[in-house]
Amino acid sequence: MPPSPRILAVSWGSITVDGFGDFKDAKLWPGGARAWDWNETGTRHSPGTQPADVEELLDAGATVVVLSLGMEERLGVADETLALLRERGVQVHTAETAAAAELYNILAGTAAVGGLFHSTC
Repeated sequence: MPPSPRILAVSWGSITVDGFGDFKDAKLWPGGARAWDWNETGTRHSPGTQPADVEELLDAGATVVVLSLGMEERLGVADETLALLRERGVQVHTAETAAAAELYNILAGTAAVGGLFHSTC
């Protein structure tokens, strides 16, 4: 399985991913990354990250998922999303975006990690 790309920098409104460039919000998985467009799944700050948001990560082989809560922790995670990850046996971590990026990078060295990162509130 290809390695998960590393996050090079996180700041308000920007996430820089090694080999993939800059995003406002980003989806990362083993071997890939792209913009996380909330409109694709109807994601909003509340209830937050939807099950459909994590499906792409699981399809790419992620066995660990890091979900950022935003820089001010205003992004929730829907209960259904956590239930889906538990049902699939996927280890999940949630944290403020900078802390989530740091944890993701640590895990990227040893695990098939995927992540969803929100770079603002």
